[in-house]
Amino acid sequence: MTKIEYIKSVQQLKEWAKAYYEEDNPLVSDEVYDKLYREVEAYEKEHPNEIDPSSPTQKVGGEVLDEFQKAKHIKRMWSMEDVFDSKELKEWCDRVYKNVGAVEFYCEPKFDGASLNLIYENSYLKQAITRGDGVVGEDVTHNAKMIKSIPKKIAHDKLIEIRGEVLMPKDEFERLNEERAKKGEQLFANPRNAAAGSMRQLDSSIVAKRKLIFQPWGVGENSLDFVKLSDIMSFVYDLGFLEPPKRKVCESIEEIEALYKEFVSIRDSLEVMLDGMVIKVNDVKKAERLGYTVKYPRWMCAYKFPAIEKLTKIKDVIFQVGRTGVVTPVAVVEPVNIEGVMVERATLHNFDEIKRKDICIGDTVIIIRSGDVIPKIIRVQKNFRTGAEKIIKRPTHCPVCGSELLDEGILLKCQNLLCEARVVNSIIYFASKQCLNIDGLGEKIVKLLYEKGLLRSVLDIFKLKKEDLLKLEGFKEKKATNLLSAIESVKGCECWRFVNALGIEHIGEVASKKICEKFGLGFTNLSKEQLLQVDGFGEEMAESFLEFLRVNEGLVFKLLEIIKPITLQKKEIKASLFLGKTVVLTGTMSESRSAIKNELENLGAKVTNSVSKKTDFVIYGEDAGSKLEKAKKLGVTTIDEKKMREMMNEA
Repeated sequence: MTKIEYIKSVQQLKEWAKAYYEEDNPLVSDEVYDKLYREVEAYEKEHPNEIDPSSPTQKVGGEVLDEFQKAKHIKRMWSMEDVFDSKELKEWCDRVYKNVGAVEFYCEPKFDGASLNLIYENSYLKQAITRGDGVVGEDVTHNAKMIKSIPKKIAHDKLIEIRGEVLMPKDEFERLNEERAKKGEQLFANPRNAAAGSMRQLDSSIVAKRKLIFQPWGVGENSLDFVKLSDIMSFVYDLGFLEPPKRKVCESIEEIEALYKEFVSIRDSLEVMLDGMVIKVNDVKKAERLGYTVKYPRWMCAYKFPAIEKLTKIKDVIFQVGRTGVVTPVAVVEPVNIEGVMVERATLHNFDEIKRKDICIGDTVIIIRSGDVIPKIIRVQKNFRTGAEKIIKRPTHCPVCGSELLDEGILLKCQNLLCEARVVNSIIYFASKQCLNIDGLGEKIVKLLYEKGLLRSVLDIFKLKKEDLLKLEGFKEKKATNLLSAIESVKGCECWRFVNALGIEHIGEVASKKICEKFGLGFTNLSKEQLLQVDGFGEEMAESFLEFLRVNEGLVFKLLEIIKPITLQKKEIKASLFLGKTVVLTGTMSESRSAIKNELENLGAKVTNSVSKKTDFVIYGEDAGSKLEKAKKLGVTTIDEKKMREMMNEA
């Protein structure tokens, strides 16, 4: 990097930092910002006499906005040094060892939120201040008092600063953006910016409506006499603050790495965003000896997660046809590696989504992949536009069969039941694990059988013959026999599996079970009124179910005749501690959750996925996360697997 490049890079970083910290509207992904930041840092290290005092590397956070009163922290709020891989972690640890000898490290999650400093005096919350530039922030006390997880009074009467992150849960972020989209308001880029934007509301009643969470991670000014940081944090949590899903004292780099991998594995299952793990020297006196740089404490660092948000460019848009005929626009993007997976496509959902996000071919975009979720575009980087971008045109004909599409506004549908895409995808779904679970009839085999003319509808599955299969490449006697046996074994399956396998739009496993529990095999002769009586059913679900049966009546009755599904008679449960109770499962247990779910349902329990005040029990295993914490916060009864077994055996 030359001096001219350095000056330009500093200016670019300042623009990005202002948008991120002060306007809650990031212009680039964290990865892009971090890359340029580290390049600037490297130049400044080599040329200390040329450092621009206004460089973001010399500052903590952003400026204080005029709308709020300025407030000074009693003790400075620092930023953190970032490490991105094992090599950088070892270098950081070696520097610590060199200066203070052997130490323990206190490790906890790095929550991706808006930093906040709470000042308590005489047991009461006196003031809440945003991080600002680390010395002076914004007084947001009136908003902090609207957050339920911030105690207004604590059992400690000395002056103390408690520091942490204001977080917005992922589901609340989605709800808020949907609400803003309906009003035509600008969407928040991510939960972190939504949390920061919420804390900058001048009307505290708006903050009260948003389900914000405060997660402590440290203290500033205090008179505590603990010698270990881990004990300080235990004291803070005992005051009534929310404890993180996992925290640990590690004695070696190997232990730190193992814990880091655990955090990476659970990040997607948590209700809030994590972007790394914080590592701190646990001995308070040794931490003080290590001291500070101009920006960072030398006794802590952030071990950042691999980025799940990446910058890429849309090369083209193609259209895919699903089993119900719905046509979905898919962006073809410049290949980008996200968490070890090379991503080349991302869903665009529908044309309403394209319009809302103002997506064009040629746009530079932020793409996200979380866990096994299909990659999606979360925002367009309009500042990268050149004018050469092209509008995505709405198709009028099916890209597979050429039939004219039915335009329903939000959805485009191919109505041709013989369309190859519809046939192949419906057969794949019909045979899938959550439906009839036909072992050996996966996507690759279905496509092969379709190409050879052996499958043209789900009915043809039951017409397959061994002599035809043996003519195909890759099929030997055993493979052919096993596939035919798997097909035969689906006969007499449970009614709900049959209904789910039909692939009716809006009717999944849960809805299929409810229909079959209430009406059994009589599901073929229901009225709209009857369907609306089913718990959780609305107009759209009822109409979709009835329309499917009307259009495909012949097919359904032929399948019923072949498969002969059964309705299992519900056992009468005379006595069970779970009868009529709402239960949530979380964490790793001795057997699969689906198996335990079935056991609980057989005992009369209703097993759901989310914790609320209406939940009766949260049953937890190892590495239980946010659901367990939420249950404790709401006062919901929590029991481990051993206690669950004891309760199952009681009558």
